[in-house]
Amino acid sequence: MQNCSERLNYSLQGQADKPALVFLHGLLGDHRDWQPVIDELSKEYLCLAIDLPGHGGSQHIEAVGFEDTCIKVIATINETLSSPFWLVGYSLGARIAMYLATHCPGSLKVISTLLAGLIIENGHPGLPESERAERREHDEQWAVRFENEPIVDVLQDWYQQPVFSSLNHAQRQSLIVKRSDNLGTKVASMLRATSLSQQDFLGDLLRMLPAKVHYLCGEKDNKFLALAMQSGLSYSIVPDAGHNIHAEQPLLYCQSIKRLIEPN
Repeated sequence: MQNCSERLNYSLQGQADKPALVFLHGLLGDHRDWQPVIDELSKEYLCLAIDLPGHGGSQHIEAVGFEDTCIKVIATINETLSSPFWLVGYSLGARIAMYLATHCPGSLKVISTLLAGLIIENGHPGLPESERAERREHDEQWAVRFENEPIVDVLQDWYQQPVFSSLNHAQRQSLIVKRSDNLGTKVASMLRATSLSQQDFLGDLLRMLPAKVHYLCGEKDNKFLALAMQSGLSYSIVPDAGHNIHAEQPLLYCQSIKRLIEPN
């Protein structure tokens, strides 16, 4: 574990001589969200889980935007890995992973090792321009709430959104307790900096990547299941899972990743 004022916090576990997996969590999460998955996968792979700006051990780092976040993620990868890796992102982390994978080969050119593949867990490839203003207003309303209201109150409403409809009451309450140690101002900053309204549509670029790209979606997550089916990417449907597959079905999630990395 490392935590430096200028660098993203991360956890590195597993076999140094094995294929590497880089995990990026969703909004309100941190590297610990991946632990049930890493407990299994670190037996066979080297697992790097990174705290994004404003989250976990990187809570002190200001979120600026997609490119700045990707540069920080790449610096962490360069510092810790020397072999080809698979990038695994969930929700917000998936959107950052998609941006990194599609923009690094062109505009950033600072990555020192090979991106072997990209696994997208319920990540949005981007909105058409006509829908971005409405999304900007939606995210700004949430950001204002996170800044000004007790975080527990905001989270009560946050987890009532349709995307979390597969959760039962106990699961919602557990998440609220788990996420209440976030700082509302930092969540608001990240929400604004990486709003879906700020993201280009990445679908066409993803289909052109030389690296393998695969979409994982939950059977109960109707919105993102539809996005996966429309994406033109290869995809898998994980049974009895909603938006957060790696939390709801960690064993099936690990099995899916192993099949993708070692298909034979």
